[in-house]
Amino acid sequence: MNGLFRSSADLFAELNRMQSLFDQAFAPGGSIRSAAGASFPSLNVGTTPTSIEVMALAPGLDANKLDITVDRGLLVIAGERKSALPPTGERTAVYARERFSGPFRRVVSLPEDADPAKVDASYRDGVLRVSVAKRESSLPRRIEING
Repeated sequence: MNGLFRSSADLFAELNRMQSLFDQAFAPGGSIRSAAGASFPSLNVGTTPTSIEVMALAPGLDANKLDITVDRGLLVIAGERKSALPPTGERTAVYARERFSGPFRRVVSLPEDADPAKVDASYRDGVLRVSVAKRESSLPRRIEING
């Protein structure tokens, strides 16, 4: 068969790959409802009555090299995961590589009631937990009746 023609399976695989690249390039930078499998690290995002909770599933990172910022309603998690593979050479070859390595950046859009002055982060057992407090003015409070 001529090199110009591909099987339909190859064509659909290539179209799926291109669609994935397009989605990564033009998708919004993240939101409070993050898409599964979007990139590394995987995120779980939710709220409690007093905070917005972000859990980044990120094993193999150096916590001291993570960069977490909050600016203009966006939470940014950036860093790099080093490769655990030996360098390829004459005597080594990699046949499959599914574990992500390299620099990463995830952006989560925070709701308006997030307080950027009250952010806590911890990293333990491969899970980065970022807790952003809600503004006290947005929390319910009981009003006493004078009478």
